[in-house]
Amino acid sequence: MDLRIYYLEFIEDMAHTKAQKTVKGNRDSRSKRLGVKIYGAQTVNPGNIIIRQRGTKVNAGPGTMLGRDFTIMSLKKGVVKFYKKLGDVFVRVD
Repeated sequence: MDLRIYYLEFIEDMAHTKAQKTVKGNRDSRSKRLGVKIYGAQTVNPGNIIIRQRGTKVNAGPGTMLGRDFTIMSLKKGVVKFYKKLGDVFVRVD
C-alpha cells in the first residue's frame, strides 16, 4: 500500500503537457532572388540577365530586352551602363 501512494505522488509531480499542433498558416514563401545581377561597367554576353524585377522599375534601353516577367537581359556583348532620362532609369549595353 505504501508503494502505491508513493507512485501516485510521483506521477502528480511530473509534467504532462502534450505537444502542440503546428499552425497551417505559419509557413513562409521562398525568396524570389530579385535585384540587379550585373552592375554598371561590367561586361555581359548575349542572354545574360542584368536585372530581375517586378514591374518596370528600370527600363530596357539599347542593347537590352525586357522579358515577359520584367527581367532585363542583354542582346549583345558589351558593357552595362545605367542612365536617367526624364526621371526614368534605363539600362543599356554598349
